Amino acid sequence: MTDFWLSCGHHLLDRDAGGGLVVTDEFLKAYLARPEVTPPPEACAVERTLHAALLENPRQPVAATDIAAIADADARENWQLLIAFRDHLLRHATLEAAYLALVRGGAGSMPPLFLNQMVHAILRNALDDCADPFVLRAAEMMFRPQRLTVHEGALVAADEELIAGASGAPVSPLVSMLGIPAAAAIDVLTQENADAYWERSDRFDMALDLTAGRRGLAALGEALARFLRHMLTVEATIEPLVEMRDVPLTWYVGLDAEGTRIGDALWNGGTLDAATAERVVALYRVTLRASAARIEGPIYLILAMTPDRMLRIKPQNILAGLPVRERETVS
Repeated sequence: MTDFWLSCGHHLLDRDAGGGLVVTDEFLKAYLARPEVTPPPEACAVERTLHAALLENPRQPVAATDIAAIADADARENWQLLIAFRDHLLRHATLEAAYLALVRGGAGSMPPLFLNQMVHAILRNALDDCADPFVLRAAEMMFRPQRLTVHEGALVAADEELIAGASGAPVSPLVSMLGIPAAAAIDVLTQENADAYWERSDRFDMALDLTAGRRGLAALGEALARFLRHMLTVEATIEPLVEMRDVPLTWYVGLDAEGTRIGDALWNGGTLDAATAERVVALYRVTLRASAARIEGPIYLILAMTPDRMLRIKPQNILAGLPVRERETVS
């Protein structure tokens, strides 16, 4: 199997007997090498000493007073966020369990950057045996915001960071170590160029066609189903519907904030105006194994873009929002 998504650091993680990702010292040290955390030459002695001590032992306890003694206010904030994240990871046996704890306890206090990086690594684990570049590219949307545009009559999703030009500054030391180009051309993923995905997977420079009835939406449904299976040991079929007409939203989950807003409006008896309807990217029907479902009847997932054509999937919604009986096996 060809490797992919090396920048998520999956090769720095161990796996437990159940297949969950176990945090290692090497994985924690990768965060210590981030440019926001590495002390600049003008950093105070307290910050330099703390950084050096954690490079020696990344699990070393850090008191609030240690961080408060750092002179630079921005550095103090970065260290507070990083140590809170590290401590949360270390309180759980696996990365998957740490993510589920955030989902169930409220992830509002955790920076989106850390949440997305957790999902990146977890999906790399869940999709380890996946040989379909379309499913892998669709899964990127679960941890990287997308900008949508209509190109030659097709609705196409491209990586927002790449479009914005932010990729010139590496998001992690691993990206720099891998020698990933700062800028790259964007190509729409097709059957003809799909083999190129493997070598380009860490560049995030292949766009995905999300036009109704085409392969991209089905691929996202497969990625979501595999994520659900990995996290909650729940078997589900997630299939895209061609249109939203006459759909009984007895149970629905918004895959993003916009999708949730639209679902709430419809559930409360509202109707969609033309502009809002155009922002619905996909409607999925979820079929759970009978023994896993807590309700009878259809379940739907709603995916929608913002008015400025941004798509920000929140994969935690599918874990928290589906009416499933079974719980995860990771702890």
